[in-house]
Amino acid sequence: MIINHKIPISEIIPGSIADELGIEKGDKLVRINGKHIMDILEYKFLISEESIIVEIEKPDKEIWELEIEKGFDEDLGLIFHEFINKQKSCSNKCIFCFIDQLPKGMRKTLYFKDDDTRLSFLHGNFVTLTNLTDEDLDRIINYRISPINISVHTTDAELRKKMLQNKEAGNIVEQLKRLKEGNIEIKAQIVLCPGINDGNRLDKTIDDLYQFYPQLSCVAIVPVGLTKYRKGLHTILEYEKASASNVIKQVEVMQNYYLKNAGTRFAFLSDEFYLIASTELPTYKSYEEFCQLENGVGITRLFLEGIGKSLNKLDYDSNEIKNATIVTGEYGIPFLMEASRQIMKKYSEIKLDVIGITNEFFGTTIKVSGLITGADMINQLKDKAISHNLLIPDNMLKDGEVLFLDDLEISDIEKKLRARVIICKEDGSDLIKNIMEKC
Repeated sequence: MIINHKIPISEIIPGSIADELGIEKGDKLVRINGKHIMDILEYKFLISEESIIVEIEKPDKEIWELEIEKGFDEDLGLIFHEFINKQKSCSNKCIFCFIDQLPKGMRKTLYFKDDDTRLSFLHGNFVTLTNLTDEDLDRIINYRISPINISVHTTDAELRKKMLQNKEAGNIVEQLKRLKEGNIEIKAQIVLCPGINDGNRLDKTIDDLYQFYPQLSCVAIVPVGLTKYRKGLHTILEYEKASASNVIKQVEVMQNYYLKNAGTRFAFLSDEFYLIASTELPTYKSYEEFCQLENGVGITRLFLEGIGKSLNKLDYDSNEIKNATIVTGEYGIPFLMEASRQIMKKYSEIKLDVIGITNEFFGTTIKVSGLITGADMINQLKDKAISHNLLIPDNMLKDGEVLFLDDLEISDIEKKLRARVIICKEDGSDLIKNIMEKC
């Protein structure tokens, strides 16, 4: 469906091709190489050539026809908000859907379920493919929409229909086959639910997905996340130490097989399984290319590696006392304490403490830092002896903003706790950089 024959240009990237040509915010994109634009994917495809003709309508209706010579895949520097606002919503009712477990009263955008291949291509979102037609799959292949991230969960057609509560969900194997034949790069995700798609069913799913290797390059397996707001929803058990340990052992057997026969472990567990099982993380080398960081696969190991490398390179010569409190979710406590120990061992003038926030907002079964709310942080830190410098990971905040999930802002935290919040990227080197430069 065509959004609009003339697409309003929302922003121009300074110094870009568009900026140099005099294209401005408020102009409209009419055609590229004589074609009207359906969506952002078609736009990306059409501008990938080295020689293109772009038609721009100015506010006075004058049409500019611009012949542009550029590098292959070089961006024009046009930003369109309208494309992004036209997201495809999810047609599933997944039994494990996290959005269905949100409390009422949060900001509206948190309740929107996207299932949009454009966002998968542009931002790495995972999609189920259940709302795609054969023509949509053809467009993905023809426009080379790659890589694409797909939520598979199971390759058993009937089980997938039940898990997604969608009668259109059973043809995932056929869809993957078409994408492989079209040479589209794929990453797959499995949300694992105890007694539902684990055990032998997990073995079969991974084996089935391996048939699409190397186009399907890797599989991430993450445990189902359960909040306290599941009234009226499908009964699902949570992973505990013993069951998580069993999953680790099961997947390690498969990893060893694929590593021997294909040179890759292919399937990777998210860090949560190891944290739930209270067992040692895999080695840095075991994560290969860290292909599924967006699913929390290897992010803790990568963090610890960053700490070690940064400390080895760091040449800090000062007697200045530095203090900071590192705030995290409960899963992050042991690793951040180890990181703090390493830092303080090398630099005795640095004083760090680590505080894990219990998730009262979503429920105490949620232990990741990315779901910590501002209110929980305030309530649990207000009576503690904390540093003036609070270091928090950026995954606690809405992308590119200062908002927590409960709409509290950084300034609210700083005011209530009389402290300064320092936002750290999720790697060890940035933590050390912030300690050295801002504390």
